[in-house]
Amino acid sequence: MKLSFEELKSFLDEKADQYNHVDFIENDPIQIPHRFSLRQDIEIAGFLAATISWGNRKSIIKSAEKMLDIMGNSPYDFVLNHSGEDLKKLRDKSIHRTFNGEDFGYFIKQFQRIYRENESLENLFKTEDSEFNFQHGIERFRQNFLGTEKHRSHKHVSSPYKNSSAKRIIMFLRWMVRKDKRGVDFGLWENVDQRFLSIPLDVHTGNISRKLGLVIRTQNDWKTVEELDIAIRKFDNKDPAKYDFALFGLGVTKELI
Repeated sequence: MKLSFEELKSFLDEKADQYNHVDFIENDPIQIPHRFSLRQDIEIAGFLAATISWGNRKSIIKSAEKMLDIMGNSPYDFVLNHSGEDLKKLRDKSIHRTFNGEDFGYFIKQFQRIYRENESLENLFKTEDSEFNFQHGIERFRQNFLGTEKHRSHKHVSSPYKNSSAKRIIMFLRWMVRKDKRGVDFGLWENVDQRFLSIPLDVHTGNISRKLGLVIRTQNDWKTVEELDIAIRKFDNKDPAKYDFALFGLGVTKELI
């Protein structure tokens, strides 16, 4: 698909506008944090839903609901006040694919430590003005959240430093950081600028990006995330992640096939 810069910008703006709508929530994992109003509940439910966001969206939502049920539908209260017995009961539970009860319990423990020291996860994702995206912010978060002790759960928080596209955590960041009046993204975090956001790179967004000539690289890795960063920031450097709605929507609906 060969379009001029102006035509491509106009097309992507139109598609972002079309898909960035409250109707998007119903079939997307973002519906999980939308069930809450307390900031910390939104953060915890959002992070957990984003962490297991691979595969079929219906099964992701079902697995996230399983985690909410275990936490009594009060994530923040459960994180702060769970007992050792509660975590022991999780060990043999199946949650979602390779994310199991042991991983879930580990995340709960890490959340408890962090929320005892911080009012919000926002504090762990601060970016420097000299930075271009969340590459270093995600790595700082990883080191804080996961700690130094080796654990199988570490694989569930991807590292851009290891050239991972970190799709799930970038999606979570879009949910928390992006501010608009559409009612999909929360825009909860006041001190993190949305200009640092990237597109969560998956099969859909990667394929459409290549079809539109936004990226050349064939792998969905961090280098491709940065290639796409450069392309989309030419269209809007203040809110680049809005184009996630366009690329993901076009991929899911197979409109360009």
